[in-house]
Amino acid sequence: MVDKPILYGFDGSTFVRTVRMVLDAKGIAYDQVSVNVLEGEPRQPEHLARHPFGKVPVLDIDGLRIRETDAICRYLDDTVPEPALMPADARERARTNEAISLIGSYGYPALLAVAGYYLFPDFLGGKDDAALEEGIANSQKLLKLLMESKGSDTFLAGDRATLADYVLAPILFYVSLTPDADEVMSVEGVQEWWTAMKANKAFARTEPDLG
Repeated sequence: MVDKPILYGFDGSTFVRTVRMVLDAKGIAYDQVSVNVLEGEPRQPEHLARHPFGKVPVLDIDGLRIRETDAICRYLDDTVPEPALMPADARERARTNEAISLIGSYGYPALLAVAGYYLFPDFLGGKDDAALEEGIANSQKLLKLLMESKGSDTFLAGDRATLADYVLAPILFYVSLTPDADEVMSVEGVQEWWTAMKANKAFARTEPDLG
């Protein structure tokens, strides 16, 4: 009997949720070992042995240990092709890759500044009003760029959810819980995209328990 994959990371992590969404969408059964970022567990020796930089997620699968969300998700998409999370069309694939890069480089820090200000300020070193304002502005800038690229499509790179959508949605979920959600998500096209993502089964089934 083949051992189930083991995912290391806790459900509150947006990166871990992206991987969980992919596993769910692909119908891959797995075991999960919670490694809580907010409690400093990734910096404990046991996890540093898995990821020397103290990050989550880490996935043990098929005799491999894969670190970093993008590498994990692309391996899962390569080995379990359906439903495909990277478009076959070169233009749509380029839009997907661009969106993933933009979100990672500019969107995550900006959106985290907004969500973290209200939901986990201690993790960010305390509330910083200037950082919040900058985060709102950069979040809107990022979302405007993504929506311009999306155009009339339902999702970021076409009419079906791609890995780019699975990267953005867990981050925007936290922003949606804050008093600044309406301002951040006022960018044209975002609410329609958000409605489509909330209807996505993998997204709905991986919502973290914030209780």
